[in-house]
Amino acid sequence: MSIPVIDLSDARTPGSAGATTAAGQLRDAALASGFFYVTGHGIPAEMVQGQFDLARALMDLPDQVKDALSIRRSPIMRGFERLGEQTLDATARPDLKESFYCGMHYAPDHPYVLAGYQTYGPNQWPVELPDAPERCEAYIHAMLGLCRRLMQLMALSLRLPEDFFDASSHSPMVTLRMIRYPAHPDDADERTFGAGAHTDWGALTVLAQDDCGGLEVQMPDGRWVEAAPLPGSFVVNLGDMIPRWTNGLYRSNPHRVRNLHSAGRARYSIPFFYEPDYLARIEPVPGTLAPGETPLLKPCTAGEHLREMYLRTYG
Repeated sequence: MSIPVIDLSDARTPGSAGATTAAGQLRDAALASGFFYVTGHGIPAEMVQGQFDLARALMDLPDQVKDALSIRRSPIMRGFERLGEQTLDATARPDLKESFYCGMHYAPDHPYVLAGYQTYGPNQWPVELPDAPERCEAYIHAMLGLCRRLMQLMALSLRLPEDFFDASSHSPMVTLRMIRYPAHPDDADERTFGAGAHTDWGALTVLAQDDCGGLEVQMPDGRWVEAAPLPGSFVVNLGDMIPRWTNGLYRSNPHRVRNLHSAGRARYSIPFFYEPDYLARIEPVPGTLAPGETPLLKPCTAGEHLREMYLRTYG
């Protein structure tokens, strides 16, 4: 079993000619590993490359700047995360990665900001990179458009109306993360990872990765398969909200990172995490729960689910 490639060239807009084909391919991937590549997505290569350039500039900032803008200083976890500050696999060592988090700009008087909901609020930006907010905002909106389209294709894959998930995306929770992984240590043991084995928490993750490789996906039969870089593509995976939404029909599979193939270079990756509106109800969609059947996973709001996951890995 390998990770499939879905070409969105003829499926980018509602009602487009290739939507049925792309939705069928998405269904096949979701029933298997929950991972797939997308090509023909319409995101300019120059925009993606520019985001990698910004990621390198952010990671190259002095330690004192990173400490002053630590996620620990942000109630919604925006800013820098230092090396070893997260442990995604509780049985492994702390992750060998550092990163920068940011998200959508919501006005201070937005009801969700006033309520103090997770991910809604101000970002922390280094003054040393004054164009960072604008560049990240543009990238976020491009990724959000792609994720909304993927959710429409997912609706079709579930034999639901194409706009079924649209209402859950009015004020989405989204996180853009730029990550640097140092080279894998020569003396690393079997408990050492750039990112320990985990499933993602939300609905969709859209990942841009450089040419170093290192992302590994666990297949349903237990094998670990490399998600090698494919030029011009994103790697998409389903997060834990999707099994809740589909009563376990669609999968959210473990994945991990080991920067083994970079010849000593740092590996950079840029995941975009799409979560729906904080108050969106995550419960089995029509057609996935038989009459009288109890959901396999407890229904909840998207915000309740995400907060539980943050507390689990950060405390």
